[in-house]
Amino acid sequence: MQDLNISPEPSRFSLLDRFRDSTTIKLAAIGILVLLLQIPTSMVRRLIHEREGRNRSVTQEISSKWGSPQTLAGPILTVPFKEPLKPAKGQVQHVRYLHILPEQLDVHGHVNTELRYRGIFEAVVFSGTVTSTGSFLMPQMEKLGLSPKQVQWADAFVSYGITDMRGISKFLPAKVGTAPVQANPGIPVSEVLSSGVSFPVALSEKEAAIPFELALTLNGSDGLKVVPVGKTSVVKFDSNWTSPSFDGAFLPTERTIGPTGFTALWRVLHLNRNYPQYWIGSQHEIMSSAFGVRMFLPADAYQKSERTAKYAVLFIVLTFVAFFLAELLTRARVMIFQYFLIGLALVVFYSLLLSISEHLGFDGAYAISAVATILLISLYSRSVFRKEGLPKLIGVLLTILYAYLYGLLRNEDYAMLLGSVGLFAILAVVMFVTRKLGPAAPPR
Repeated sequence: MQDLNISPEPSRFSLLDRFRDSTTIKLAAIGILVLLLQIPTSMVRRLIHEREGRNRSVTQEISSKWGSPQTLAGPILTVPFKEPLKPAKGQVQHVRYLHILPEQLDVHGHVNTELRYRGIFEAVVFSGTVTSTGSFLMPQMEKLGLSPKQVQWADAFVSYGITDMRGISKFLPAKVGTAPVQANPGIPVSEVLSSGVSFPVALSEKEAAIPFELALTLNGSDGLKVVPVGKTSVVKFDSNWTSPSFDGAFLPTERTIGPTGFTALWRVLHLNRNYPQYWIGSQHEIMSSAFGVRMFLPADAYQKSERTAKYAVLFIVLTFVAFFLAELLTRARVMIFQYFLIGLALVVFYSLLLSISEHLGFDGAYAISAVATILLISLYSRSVFRKEGLPKLIGVLLTILYAYLYGLLRNEDYAMLLGSVGLFAILAVVMFVTRKLGPAAPPR
C-alpha cells in the first residue's frame, strides 16, 4: 500500500505566536493604543481648565468684595447751555452740554499691593492714593456759536470717572478753582463717563484758567489704568509689586523695575489720541485710550500645565517608539498591556504636575513629576527587558525628553524653532537605528 504524503496541519499555538510576532500587527495595535490614551489625556486637560476656572472665580469673588480692576478718567469740566429750537409753533429751549478736558494733567499714584488667599488660590489686590492736578482752559464761546447768555454758568460741574465705585476708600479734600468742592456720587450726565463722582462748580464768564486738585484713596485688584484726558498728560505710578505688566494704549516712556517694586512714567500728548479738547454731546469715546499697569502673577501654573499637556501625544509616541525599537533589537517581547501601563504613567505625569504646582509652583512640580515618572518607567522596563543596560538607556532618553520639553516651555518665543529642530533630530536618530532592521538586499 502506497504511503500518503500528508503535511501536518499547522499548530494553533504556532499561528498565535506568528500573530504576536507580526511587526505590522504590533505597530497597528500600538497606534490604536496611542489613540485610546487620548481619552485620559483629554480628561486631564479638562481638569486643568476646571481648576483654572475655579481660580478665576475665586479671583472674581475677592475682587467683588475688595474692588475690581480700576480705570480713572478725568477730571472733565461740563458746562450746560440752552440751545434754542424752532418748531412750527413757539420756541422751546433745549439744554445741551459742553465737555472740556484739562489743558494740563499730572497724575501720581502710589500703589501698595498684597496677595489675598482663598484656600490654595490667590489674587492680587491693591490700595493706593492717586492725586490729579492741573488746570482747565475755557474755550471762547463765540467760536462755538454760543453767546454767554446761553451758558448756565452756575450749573457747571466737574466729573471724575471711576469704573468700580466700591473701591473708593476715601476722598481727600478737593479743590476746583480757588474754592474747595465736595464730591457727590454719580455723574449728572453720562455722555462721556458712565460711573464716577462729580463736583458742583460755580463759574463765571470771566474765568479763563481754572486750576484743580483732586485726590482719593482707591482699592482695586489686578490692575490700575488712567485715561489721558489732558492736552499734556504726565502719569507716574510707583508700587511695591515686582512683576508689573504695562498694557493699554500707551507704554511708559520711563520705567524702573527692581526687587523692591517698580516706578513708571508716561507722557501723552493730545495729538496721540483720537478726540479733541472739548466737544458738545456724546460725540467721542475716551475709555479706549486708557493705559496703565497690571499686577501680573508670573507663576501661572495653569497656563504652563496646559502648554505641557499639548505635548502629551508626542511624548507617548516617542516613548512607545523607544520601547518598540528596544523590543526589535533585543528580541524581547513587550505585551500591549505593558505598553498601556507605560502610556498611563506618561498621562499621570500631567495630573501630578497640575496638583503639585498648585502648592509648590510650576518649576518644582515639574521636577518632582518628571523624576517620579522617569523612575517608574525605568524600573518597570527593567522587569520587562530583564537587562541592566536598556532600563538605564530608557531612563536617559526620558530625561532628555522631559528636559527638552522644559526648555520649550521656558523659551516660548523660540518654541517653534526648537520643536522643529528637535523633531528632526529625533527622526534622524530613529532612522539611523532602524537602518538595518529590514531584510538584506539580494546580491547582484
